[in-house]
Amino acid sequence: MTPSTQRLAPAETRILICDELSEIAVETFRARGFEPEVRTGMSEDELVEAVPGVHAMVIRSATKVTRRVIEAADELRVVGRAGVGIDNVDRQAATENGVVVMNTPLGNTVTTGELAISLMCSLSRHIPRADRLTRGGTWKKKGLMGTELTGKTLGVIGLGRIGQVVAHRAIGLKMNVIAHDPYISASGGESPISSVQMLELEELLQQSDFVSLHVPLLDTTRNLISAERIALMKPGARLINAARGGLVDESALAVALEEGRLAGAALDVLAEEPPSEEHPLMGRDDVIITPHLGASSHEAQLNVASQVAEQISTFFIDGVANNAVNAPAVSADTLREIAPYVLLAEQLGAFLRQRSELPVRKLEITVSGETKGAAAEYLSLATLVGLLRSAEMGANYINAPLLAAERGIRILNAQGEDAGAYQNLIKVRASSQGGEESHVVTGTIFGRSPRFVRIDDLHLDLDPSGHLLMTQHHDRPGVMGQIGTLVGEAGVNISRLELGSEKKGETSLALAFFSLDRAPSDELVQELRDLDAIEEVRCILL
Repeated sequence: MTPSTQRLAPAETRILICDELSEIAVETFRARGFEPEVRTGMSEDELVEAVPGVHAMVIRSATKVTRRVIEAADELRVVGRAGVGIDNVDRQAATENGVVVMNTPLGNTVTTGELAISLMCSLSRHIPRADRLTRGGTWKKKGLMGTELTGKTLGVIGLGRIGQVVAHRAIGLKMNVIAHDPYISASGGESPISSVQMLELEELLQQSDFVSLHVPLLDTTRNLISAERIALMKPGARLINAARGGLVDESALAVALEEGRLAGAALDVLAEEPPSEEHPLMGRDDVIITPHLGASSHEAQLNVASQVAEQISTFFIDGVANNAVNAPAVSADTLREIAPYVLLAEQLGAFLRQRSELPVRKLEITVSGETKGAAAEYLSLATLVGLLRSAEMGANYINAPLLAAERGIRILNAQGEDAGAYQNLIKVRASSQGGEESHVVTGTIFGRSPRFVRIDDLHLDLDPSGHLLMTQHHDRPGVMGQIGTLVGEAGVNISRLELGSEKKGETSLALAFFSLDRAPSDELVQELRDLDAIEEVRCILL
């Protein structure tokens, strides 16, 4: 249910603090005239019972704000995350229901970056193991021979705010720092730190003595450090993950350590937290595991608690959503009006990110129809956020233009007059540096549901949600049957198909989009690529 648009006085506003926060959050709310309720440790069922009538939820990482919780919260207007990561919030459900989701992207940047450096130092000199042995009565150096950091190469994967903190600190330790970021290519983009060389991921893994992860957990980054990529790492290298659990194939890491191919690993986050006693890394002396300490410093907790309380207070008093990850800094009333288009615009950007083979360097956005002025500018921002979100954990409506500038992405906005048969249209074209690759996608809203109505030269009616399988293939009899057979044999259901054809010289190619009930396996994708008629296969998550 979409919340009421009526402006609330502070005394009428119900704010529910769901996780342990510094007392400064309550003090900040009270100073602005609000009286928050504190109820921590609730299960999903308990949250569903507690949230009706609540206007704001304040969380850290423990509380899961699921679609069921959001739909039960009939008056919910904002979810405030005291921290950066929002993977514990169903952002799409929030956007569909006109609920702002905001985080505090600057509050724990330094703290998390410094933890990664601390883990690297501890790993290089076996400090936790040495401490355990000494306390156990063993005063020996055997087996504790370490390695200096000076002169070693640190590979930073993800050069956003936290990655840059790590890179700067490592440079101060006289390390050689290299980095990989999906939107800063080795040839086409400049590093935000002049002394840091940008490389492709495989090159970075081959050259690094230490590898530190600083990317969000998405479908595109899950098991980013897979068995295949671990095999590329420099013999004797060490891995640090203070970002998100699930980025590393932990079983493959355990095998690499057991075989002596890697010298050690330090993990502040795991795919399952807390880990079971049978976890393959728990009993290893060459592994450091800490209980998700990334933001656990006095300074960080004060910062994020104060910031989230200030942001939510400003939202209710001034109607402005600062550091929103699913909405621009716009009045709450306007957000509720354009919420479906915000979701559509993000999906357009996300589609083009995954459709493009080369890094996007120009984004042309045309909004046509009844949406004018500032609202059209917000939809342009939403498109840019969709384009950047997988590459930058902190990408939101505040920093997206800066991130685009850092990556050399030009944004061209236009206001179209005629939306044809539609109330509004958003058309987006994404192009590479020299225009070698260019794709266009156009979308609109039917009811309150986003639809793609054109992809390149194909006119269609596509629900842009969930898993899409895109194929480009020779347009001849039997090909669709082959594709459908392989998908069916893999146990994947096709819920919808959109198909069109185009001429390329003497060749007639078909472009097909299959809506699937789940992600196709790597094996299925390879089987499709092996078909004689197939020119391209691409998996897209929206």
